[in-house]
Amino acid sequence: MDIKNLVTFIHVAELNSFTKAAKKLGYSQSTVSFQIRQLETELNSQLFERINHTIALTEKGREVLKYAHQVSKLTQELEESMRDEKDVKGYVRLATAVSLCDSLLGERFPDFRKRYPGITLKIIAAGTEEMFRLLNHNEADAILTLDNHIYDAEYVIAREEKRRVRFVAAADSPLCGKERITVQELVHEPFILTEKGMSYRRMMDEKLAEMSLEIRPVLEIGSTSLICSLVEQGAGISFLPDYVTDREVEAGRIAYLSVEDFEIEIWKQLLYHRDKWVSPQMESVIQYCIDREFTENTGYSAGSGS
Repeated sequence: MDIKNLVTFIHVAELNSFTKAAKKLGYSQSTVSFQIRQLETELNSQLFERINHTIALTEKGREVLKYAHQVSKLTQELEESMRDEKDVKGYVRLATAVSLCDSLLGERFPDFRKRYPGITLKIIAAGTEEMFRLLNHNEADAILTLDNHIYDAEYVIAREEKRRVRFVAAADSPLCGKERITVQELVHEPFILTEKGMSYRRMMDEKLAEMSLEIRPVLEIGSTSLICSLVEQGAGISFLPDYVTDREVEAGRIAYLSVEDFEIEIWKQLLYHRDKWVSPQMESVIQYCIDREFTENTGYSAGSGS
């Protein structure tokens, strides 16, 4: 059996398209069709149902896909183990929330580049739902989420930790002098927030909606460092995880607000698909993410998984 046929089969199955698979593999569509027919002949089974220019895996096709992933994984592992290279090289795709990009690509990234000059890292900014779509279609090697706790046997949790999110304002804001603030009075303040629908912003909006309340921010932007800077200058207040604001709070530049009955907890999780072979370059990026996003951040309840 030709392993190339199995690789083509995986791409067609994940992309649900002969045309897209051909484009990604650099083949003609006729070549892809021939390889799939050849595989079906060898296995004496129909792997795809073809109806009105759409395709879907048959029951036998879904079974074959599991084995194809295992063969592909073992083949990649064998190829890597046979390489006589001291330096780790390769291409790694990491999908993550926009608000994590600042911390992820912070001060230690130049050191990572010096240590692994052969690794090309592609950061894909996306919402949680899109991250898992990318992971399931092998368009991302790993994902770093900031959302509700996610557990599914299909994924390996490389590391996770629970974090707290709070309302913050400039340290000299009149709001900081209040012992208790109701959400009802807070929503009328000027807010600077991350994009609507993204992780903790979405969770905040959902909780407010349950209370028949809504915040209309004066500015929406993905950069949490810029949000902190603007809050410090008194341009508005915000709703941010503690790991983003810890330094500014400790330095006395911004402060947490005492808001009644509004507790939200989020989970930062680093995951990859259970069928994904963890190559040396991917392992290096995962360890970098752990060091950068978990080990360095202290505070609210940490945990790990494997």
